[in-house]
Amino acid sequence: MEHVEYVYTVGMTDEAVREHLERVDTGVLALAADGDAYAIPVAHHYDSGSLYVRLSTDGSSTKLSYLEETKTACFTLYDIGESGDSWSIVVTGPLRKLTGRERTQFDEAAVNESFLELRIFDEDVAAVDLEIFELEVESITGRRTGD
Repeated sequence: MEHVEYVYTVGMTDEAVREHLERVDTGVLALAADGDAYAIPVAHHYDSGSLYVRLSTDGSSTKLSYLEETKTACFTLYDIGESGDSWSIVVTGPLRKLTGRERTQFDEAAVNESFLELRIFDEDVAAVDLEIFELEVESITGRRTGD
């Protein structure tokens, strides 16, 4: 690595990790099934140690089929500033669909308040269903460029 440029990274404080999770609207959710990986950008909401992701489907969702097979999901947030300073956070754990009373906490008003507006592609809006999942945090690792 004699000619490879590099910068040192250091661990982030728990407070810095929490601030990024609360401030940033999206990340990449990685799922796996039968040796195949599937990673997608998703909106998330972080509150009091709980990480929620909002997923949509029109009835034929690749992400939901991978989700059913994934034992441990990985959620990644990152940024690189104009100055080259960077940070990244990786959260791992199982995903659990909110049901019943938990799901009613995320009515339409709460979804609009908690998550970035929904991105719709070719789907018929009337046919799109929203599901909220909690990523049950088993580990969180935050790193940033050193001083």
